[in-house]
Amino acid sequence: MRRIDVISDAICPWCWIGKANLEAALEELRGEGLAFEIRWRPFQLNPDMPEEGVERDAYRARKFGSLERSRQLDAQVAEAGRAAGLAFRHDLMARTPNTVATHRVIRAAEAAGVQQPVVDRLFRAYFQEGEDIGDAAVLDRLAAEAGLPGMATMLAGAEHRAEVLADDMAARHGGISGVPSFLMDRHLLFSGAMPGPRMAEAFRQANTILSARESSAA
Repeated sequence: MRRIDVISDAICPWCWIGKANLEAALEELRGEGLAFEIRWRPFQLNPDMPEEGVERDAYRARKFGSLERSRQLDAQVAEAGRAAGLAFRHDLMARTPNTVATHRVIRAAEAAGVQQPVVDRLFRAYFQEGEDIGDAAVLDRLAAEAGLPGMATMLAGAEHRAEVLADDMAARHGGISGVPSFLMDRHLLFSGAMPGPRMAEAFRQANTILSARESSAA
């Protein structure tokens, strides 16, 4: 089974939209007998974010020039989310977190075989419930709800931290500057939350090309 790596950040709204579109694409391809292993890989939108995070409105006002501009962008995201069947609650989002701890939990979830439900829970917690997903206690509770208990102990140490930072840096060195980005068997296919049917076609074509290369090599 081929693997699709999704390079993503848990506070990237387009990554949540991309996940919804990915699920639609995979459902379409399953009907054709094509199945893929999905793995979520780390990327920090804000690698210089303080460990404790920052107040969201003030941060985005600085980043985009004004709070009004920030809210215009939020409205555009919300509209795109509705098209993908997602309801963003920007009014509940009070903080922009540092996401290293979040990525550590996602990495631990892969080893435990519950990465997909954990990623989904974290997206929903941040974008719909206004949770601070940079807070260790919050992450411990959310992970447990998704089938991954015991994250408080892991987060209190350094487990997975070096690997997350190394993967983040490797993505940047590999030329990735935006997320979500999608790779199939380590081949970069595209970046962006394109609609499900277009994703399905990209995966279909990539699978055909890779299969032809493997047949030629054999």
